[in-house]
Amino acid sequence: MTSRTRYRCVPLFGPPGVGKGTQGGILAHIPGFFHLSVGDVFRSIDIGSPNGREVYKHISRGELVPDELTIRIWRKAVEAYVALSWFKPREDLLILDGMPRNVNQVQLVQEYLEIHKVIYLKCSDEEDMVHRIRRRAIRENRTDDANEEIIRRRFDIYREVTAPVLQQYDPAIIHEVDANGSPAEVLRSILGCLIPVQNELFKAHRVEEDDE
Repeated sequence: MTSRTRYRCVPLFGPPGVGKGTQGGILAHIPGFFHLSVGDVFRSIDIGSPNGREVYKHISRGELVPDELTIRIWRKAVEAYVALSWFKPREDLLILDGMPRNVNQVQLVQEYLEIHKVIYLKCSDEEDMVHRIRRRAIRENRTDDANEEIIRRRFDIYREVTAPVLQQYDPAIIHEVDANGSPAEVLRSILGCLIPVQNELFKAHRVEEDDE
C-alpha cells in the first residue's frame, strides 16, 4: 500500500468509558466522516469462529487483542466497508476508535493510515468512567463491560500500555478535549478540530476531480 492509498484518519483517543463511542456515533451521521469502532468490530465477529474465539478470550479478560490479529480483522472490516461504499476513502475522513492501542500498533498502522489529528478525550474522574461503562454494559448487553474487576484491569492496561501511544505523535497534531462536559460541548470542541481538516480534504478532493 503506498502513501497515496493510505486512509486519511483522525483517531479518537482516551481511557475506557470516556465517550469515544458516543462522539464517534454522532460524527458518523455527519457527511464526510466515517466512524469505525474496532471494539464494535470485535464484538460483531462470530464467537464460534477461530478469530471470534481468540478475540473473546482476550476481551473477556479486559486484555488487548494481539496486534497481528487486530490489524488483520481491522483491515478486513475496512475493506468490506469500502466495497459496500459505506466508507469512501477519497471523500471521507476516517474517525478511528480503538486503535492504535499500543506503541507497536502505531508503527503497524503507518502503512495504512495518514494521521491528520489525534482527538484526545480526557476525563479526570476514573470512578465516573467505571460507572459509565457498567451502565453501558446493562444498556447494550456488553458482557465484557459487566464485571468491575475486568473494567479496572482495562484501566490498568490503558495506563501501562495505551497511554504511551500519545508520545509517538507530534504534540502539534494532538487536540485535547475535556470529556467532563455535556455531549454537545464535547462535540463542539471536537468539531473545532475536525472542520479545518475536513475543509482541506474537500479542497483536495475537488482538485483531484478537476485533474481527472
